[in-house]
Amino acid sequence: MITSVLVANRGEIACRIVRTCRELGIRTVAVHSDADREALHTRVADTAVRLPGAAPADTYLRGDLIVKAALAAGADAVHPGYGFLSENAGFARAVRDAGLVWIGPPPEAIEAMASKTRAKELMGVEPLRDVTEADLPVLVKAAAGGGGRGMRVVRRLADLEGERDAARAEAASAFGDGEVFIEPYVEGGRHVEVQVLADTHGTVWALGTRDCSLQRRHQKVIEEAPAPGLPARLTEELHALAVRAARAVGYVGAGTVEFLVAGERAHFLEMNTRLQVEHPVTEAVFGLDLVAEQIRVAEGRPLAEEPPPARGHAVEARLYAEDPAHDWAPQTGRLHRLAVPDGVRLDTGCTDGDDIGVHYDPMLAKVVAHAPTRAEAVRKLASALDRAVIHGPVTNRDLLVRSLRHEEFTRARMDTGFYDRHLPGLTEPAPDPHAPLAAALADAHGRSRFGGWRNVPSQPQVKRYAMAGEEHEVRYRHTREGLTADGVRVVHADAALVILDVDGVRRRYEVSRYGDRVYAGATALTALPRFPDPTAQHAPGSLLAPMPGTVVRVAEGLAEGAAVEAGQPLLWLEAMKMQHRITAPVTGVLSTLHAATGQQVEPGALLAVVEETPQGRGELRGRPETTRTLPTT
Repeated sequence: MITSVLVANRGEIACRIVRTCRELGIRTVAVHSDADREALHTRVADTAVRLPGAAPADTYLRGDLIVKAALAAGADAVHPGYGFLSENAGFARAVRDAGLVWIGPPPEAIEAMASKTRAKELMGVEPLRDVTEADLPVLVKAAAGGGGRGMRVVRRLADLEGERDAARAEAASAFGDGEVFIEPYVEGGRHVEVQVLADTHGTVWALGTRDCSLQRRHQKVIEEAPAPGLPARLTEELHALAVRAARAVGYVGAGTVEFLVAGERAHFLEMNTRLQVEHPVTEAVFGLDLVAEQIRVAEGRPLAEEPPPARGHAVEARLYAEDPAHDWAPQTGRLHRLAVPDGVRLDTGCTDGDDIGVHYDPMLAKVVAHAPTRAEAVRKLASALDRAVIHGPVTNRDLLVRSLRHEEFTRARMDTGFYDRHLPGLTEPAPDPHAPLAAALADAHGRSRFGGWRNVPSQPQVKRYAMAGEEHEVRYRHTREGLTADGVRVVHADAALVILDVDGVRRRYEVSRYGDRVYAGATALTALPRFPDPTAQHAPGSLLAPMPGTVVRVAEGLAEGAAVEAGQPLLWLEAMKMQHRITAPVTGVLSTLHAATGQQVEPGALLAVVEETPQGRGELRGRPETTRTLPTT
C-alpha cells in the first residue's frame, strides 16, 4: 500500500492530486522552486521540499533533484501530474530505480508513445519528410511534451526553416528535448480524444470521448464530455483505436489518445501518456476520481471488467491570466480575489493574495459544470463564470462566457478554427457605462461622509477612470433629494455597495479597491489623477516590452545602425513558458538597442528604437508584433 506520495509538479494539478491523496489517507510531499515558495500547493501538502532556482530547467525538470527530495521526505511513490517530467521515460526509470512506486505508465510505454514521431509510426502514420508547396499548410510539432509549446503552423515554404528553429527552441526550453516533426495541418476539423485507463491485469477501459476543439494556437480553452454529435459508428471506432493504442504498448494507468476528426474520418494525432488538464469532465460524467484510480492501479489492484456507465454532460473552461484582445498576452500581478458560485467545480493552484509571476503557465483555474444535458451544463458554466469574482490581472473570463453563449458553440457546430473566425467579436469591449459612477460614489463615501444638502447648488464632483482602454469622467452632485448624476438616481451608496436606479431598473454594484484599481461589479477600472502630470513620450518606432520576461535571443548580427525591414524579427522574449517574437514596426534603421540576451525586463521597458526611413512610411504599427505559442496539456 502506498503511504506517502511526492507530487512532481506545481500549481493546480499538484493541489488536485494532494486533495485525492488526503481523501485516501495518503501523506503528500510537494516540491517547489524559489518562485513558488509560498504557492498554494506547498501549503496544502503535508511536507514541502525546495528545488533551488526559478526556471523550470533548474527545478521542475530536474528529475535527479525530485527523486532526491522524495527519498529525503520519506515518500514511497511519485505522481508526475501533467507537463514537466510526466512523459519522461528517464525520470520514470529513475523513480523506479530509487525503489519508489511510479504512478504512471511503464517507461517503455512512455518511450513508445510520448515521442509523437514514434507513436505515429506505431499507429501506421508517417510524418512528412520533404515538404513541398503541395503539402502546405503543415504543422511543425514538438515530439516530446505537448500543450501547444513547440508548435507552429506554416503556410509559406519560405517560413518553414525559421518556424522549425523556433519550435525546436521552445520545445527544448519546455521539455528538455528539441526534437520536432512535421505533419499535414487539417483545417476545420474537431479535436476529439478518448480517455483510457488500464491496469496490470490486462483490462483497458475506454472512458468515452471529449471534444477540445475550442483552442487558440493549439492551446485548449473549453473542453467537454462526451464529444457532441458524433455518429455512433465513429465513436465506436475512436474507442477501438484508443484501446488498440494502449494495448500495443502495454499501457498501464491513465492516458489519452487524441484525434482530429474531419467529417466522419478520424486522424490519429498522439497518445498522451499522463493525466490531461481536462480530465475532470470525464470524472464528472463517469463518477470517477481518476487520480484515485491511478493510485489503485499503481498498487496493483485490478479494474472492474467494465467501467461505470456514463451520465449527463460536463463542460470545463480554463481561466487564464491573459488578454485575448491583445494577442493573448499573459498577465502578471497580485490575484486579490478569486471566487466562483456554488454548484460548479473549481480546480485551482492559487488563492487570494497570491502573485501571478512570469515563470510558469498563466492558468489560474479550471471551472467545471455537470448537468443532465449539454445545454444545461453549458448554461450552468457560462452563468457561473459570469458571476465569478475575479480581482487581479486581466483574464480571459469574458471570452469564456461569450464563447459558451455563442450560437456556433451552443449548437455544437464548432471546430478548431473557432477563434480564428470569431475572436474580434468575442473580445469587443462592452463596458458598463454606469460602473464609473458606482466606483466614484463608493470612493467618495470611503474617504468621508457626505455633507448635508445646501440651498446653494453645489459644484459637481468630478472623478476620472480608465475603463476598457478609454477615459471616463464622472460628475455627480449633492442636492436636497440626495445624490444625482446624469439622470441616474442613487438608491444607496457606501464604500462597498452602490445601488443605482437607471430608468426604473435597480443595478447593484459591489465595489472593491486595491490601490488605484477599482472593481465595480464585474467591471475593472483604474482611478486616474484629477490633474495628471505630463508624462514622457517614447519616440516613434519604439519597441516596448509587452510583458515582464527574459530576453532569450537577439537576432544574429543585430546592432545599432543596422537597416531593418518592417516585420523583421529583432529579438525574442520568454515569459510564462512561451517565446514572444518582437518585430520591427517600420522599415528603417535601428537607432537604439537596449536589449541583451539574458536581460530581465519589466512591462513597458524600452527594448529598441527603429527610426523610419522615407520608403518605410505607412508601415508603422501601434504595438510590436508578437508571435507566441501558449502552453497547455
